Amino acid sequence: MDEAIKARNAAKLHLTSQQKNQLLENIANRLQRDKISILEANRKDLIEAKKKGKNAAFLQRLTLSENHIEEMIQGIQTIISLDDPIGKVLSEKTLQNGLLLKKVTVPLGVVLIIYESRPNVTIDVSVICIKSGNCVILKGGSDAGNSNQALFSCIRGALKEENLPEDLVQLMGNDHDEVAELLQRDDLIDVVIPRGGKGLIETVVKNSRIPIIKHFEGVCTIFVDKAADFRKAISIIINAKAQKPSACNAVENLLVHRKIKESFLVLLKEACDKENIELKGCLETRKSIDIALATDEDYRTEYLEKILSIKIVEDVGEAIEFIAMYGSNHSDAIITEDDDVAARFLQAIDSAAVYHNASTRFTDGGCFGMGCEIGISTQKLHARGPMGLEEMTSYKYVILGEGQIRM
Repeated sequence: MDEAIKARNAAKLHLTSQQKNQLLENIANRLQRDKISILEANRKDLIEAKKKGKNAAFLQRLTLSENHIEEMIQGIQTIISLDDPIGKVLSEKTLQNGLLLKKVTVPLGVVLIIYESRPNVTIDVSVICIKSGNCVILKGGSDAGNSNQALFSCIRGALKEENLPEDLVQLMGNDHDEVAELLQRDDLIDVVIPRGGKGLIETVVKNSRIPIIKHFEGVCTIFVDKAADFRKAISIIINAKAQKPSACNAVENLLVHRKIKESFLVLLKEACDKENIELKGCLETRKSIDIALATDEDYRTEYLEKILSIKIVEDVGEAIEFIAMYGSNHSDAIITEDDDVAARFLQAIDSAAVYHNASTRFTDGGCFGMGCEIGISTQKLHARGPMGLEEMTSYKYVILGEGQIRM
């Protein structure tokens, strides 16, 4: 409970843009300086995870490398280069009575982030919250405890060196009871953002009195239309599945138009075999290629591994219906050279990101020019898709008058 009280007090501090950027520069420098000790801490986490029998997808999410640290530093530099999102005038107008009405951006306030085995989240969410004027309480997964602590040390050291309150960013321990208590403190915490699996999200939704922005699972689907360019389609599918299978924007389901099933599926299987991608499919799919049978549950599953479930559909209408039933409103794509069919798909699919002839792997704060991200929201309120600086703000109305009173 102390974390929330400390954060609420720290939230009263309003840093200038120069202070924010100087603090972020300091964090970046410390990441560069301390990368050997960070990687050693991560190695300890990986050893313990392997002892516990964690699967390959889990280990991939947990792993840090020099490239990962460089990506964090590059993300920070991008955040520094972006405009301060606080104090922006979104709109203004003069009312009939002479009052000047301005709509101005403000921080959300105190943010509680609960996440699992991705230690990079410790840095990503902290720098976004710092730049957007928010205080953040971090609750990372115990499996990444050493990594999170090593990364957090860079943040805490930078805050201390810049003579800023260390409570602007806090890292919680592994006391689950304390987290449960925090979820009741809507008087101290403004928003909670859970990032992780279905179990984590459901637990937070069930127990929180605080408004929630859910970063739910990514059951992403690609539809290959009859007017698809096969070469383009194969390239996109392989990238969306194999480039980083453990990512929430990796494709899990593939829909193929019935009129191209035989010619396309043979090429697809050949490409997937080279990438060691396991294929499952409906009965109709299995008549064209020799693969395992996909169940209804397979189409609902976020594997985060090299597994792809295939279904044959009649047309774009059936593809839209499938995604509405099995998708998670994350990222979905259509591969086609028919612009009219593409337009129908893009308009009908109610997901945070919808693609035409591109990989779902682009649903990412870095790819969207945000530097890094808090996560990817699959709901519509308060934010949707990759959450960067702007998504971590709210607004207030500032009204300037000259003595007006309401009659």
